[in-house]
Amino acid sequence: MIRTPVYIVCSPRPLVGKTLIARMLSEFLLLQRRDVLAFDVNVREPSLLDYLPNVTETANIDDTFGKMALMDRLIVNDQLAKVIDLGYHAFQEFFVMIGEIGFLKEAARRGVAPLVLFLADSDRVSLRAYELLQAQIPPRLLIAIDNEYVLRGELPRIYTQGRVLPVAALPNFLKTYIDRLGFSFTGYLRAERDSSTELHQWIRRNYTHFRDLDMELSRPLR
Repeated sequence: MIRTPVYIVCSPRPLVGKTLIARMLSEFLLLQRRDVLAFDVNVREPSLLDYLPNVTETANIDDTFGKMALMDRLIVNDQLAKVIDLGYHAFQEFFVMIGEIGFLKEAARRGVAPLVLFLADSDRVSLRAYELLQAQIPPRLLIAIDNEYVLRGELPRIYTQGRVLPVAALPNFLKTYIDRLGFSFTGYLRAERDSSTELHQWIRRNYTHFRDLDMELSRPLR
């Protein structure tokens, strides 16, 4: 059975690079697989829907109907990779929900492969939230994103006990450049002939990490 990956990009705090990671991951999957479906669970702009409107839908988990509508889309093994940009306001409600409905067990039964990408930070809210996820999510399905633009220093020990994916910091002028609504990571790789530029290398490095994750999650069940 070929599995369908579901990437849950999340943080209990704003302004940690969550939507940036969801954007880049969605663009990689679109390049790698030719298709991807992203869900934007945000209340603040700019959101994933603003950057990738052709592959992104809004999702609302404030009521039972919205929760079930989202879960119905995520639990289907259709080989269409899914990315959830989970806003900080919905962080707790989302993980309470998937715990109550037994999402992880049902996903495994149906051949759906979820992976939680948690944007690490050193504040008390983030540390506590990650600790709670460790109690709910199996270690192989939980990865801390070490965004060096946010975490300028040593990664807190709680994150290093599990899987970590590093994302190097970019200079401020390049950060401003990629934050523009019209910017495309894949478009830049295709248009920029000089592969030695800092941005080109940064995108390729992150795409390589995503490729490894996608190969892992898509591996057929035996």
